Amino acid sequence: MKLVIAAVGKPRNPALAAAIDEYETRAARYWPLEVCEVREEPARSVSADLVREKEGERLAKALPAGAHVVACDVGGTARTSEAFSAWLQQERERGRDVAFVIGGAYGLSEGVRARAASRLSLAPWTLPHELARLVLAEQLYRAGTIVRREPYHK
Repeated sequence: MKLVIAAVGKPRNPALAAAIDEYETRAARYWPLEVCEVREEPARSVSADLVREKEGERLAKALPAGAHVVACDVGGTARTSEAFSAWLQQERERGRDVAFVIGGAYGLSEGVRARAASRLSLAPWTLPHELARLVLAEQLYRAGTIVRREPYHK
């Protein structure tokens, strides 16, 4: 079982990039983790739909065949940290790869949403895609500590 984070763009803020790297590194101690950043589509004088579509095509190519695709989306299912860790452990026991998809500034394309087997809400509000990636990485790390019954999660 491998986890994949497929995200649009690289973090621009150095402090945020460092925090993302820190939690992705921590999470990789618990779960085989691969991060795939796809290029952002320039939004100058084009529609949001076109930006989503172009980025969606890049994201789709980054997803492993046969993986359980999870669209990170404000309209998705909210889970507690405990429930999320239990779900990840079940996927590990099944031996199935899980790919989390984080869209860009305009969100995910309909094609990527259609491909997703499930949707996960990282918060009840809309997050910038860089912050969504940080939240996901921290929760992957937290899930690993919960599964191993380590003291990080209180």
